[in-house]
Amino acid sequence: MQIIRQSDFKTTPWKNGGGVTHEAIRVPANGDSFRWRLSVAQIDRSGPFSDFAGYNRTMVLLEGNGAALKFARGATRLLREVGDMAQFDGALAIQCELENGPCVDLNLMAAKALPDVCARVLRLQAPHAVAASDGATVIFAIDAPLVLRTAGLCATLERWDAALVSHPADGAGSLAPRDGGAPVLVFLATVPNG
Repeated sequence: MQIIRQSDFKTTPWKNGGGVTHEAIRVPANGDSFRWRLSVAQIDRSGPFSDFAGYNRTMVLLEGNGAALKFARGATRLLREVGDMAQFDGALAIQCELENGPCVDLNLMAAKALPDVCARVLRLQAPHAVAASDGATVIFAIDAPLVLRTAGLCATLERWDAALVSHPADGAGSLAPRDGGAPVLVFLATVPNG
């Protein structure tokens, strides 16, 4: 199990000046290309998304009044509530229109060559099993602290902290809200090895 604190994310301003990326995890860790990457993006103004041909993208609203993702073929996907998620091809031409001021979102980018990447947002009110399987599970605490247990280890993820559970090395585990069982939003993704 690897815990990545928000304070350890690597910060990079966008070339177009429209925001900042805070990279949490990159696999492999070095080089320009990656198999997959988890990051938090601070979007300061409306504008086009960068071209990430060869990758599938998952985007989750973390903070702000939301954004409208306007696709070149006319479709629009609205992210208005914290936890709203959109998935799309990184090669698509997309205009991001902020609804009312800056917003922050979570991004998982996975190479199209990686089969069976599965991402979802869950509202946890009780313990949730993290099953052991091939590959890795990515966990991100969206709005409140979580307790993560695997193979005898226990860690608390604060809001916007991430964890990487490598299977089968870490074994099965569980997630639960930390504070009195109040519902917690969590992003979970399973990324295969390869």
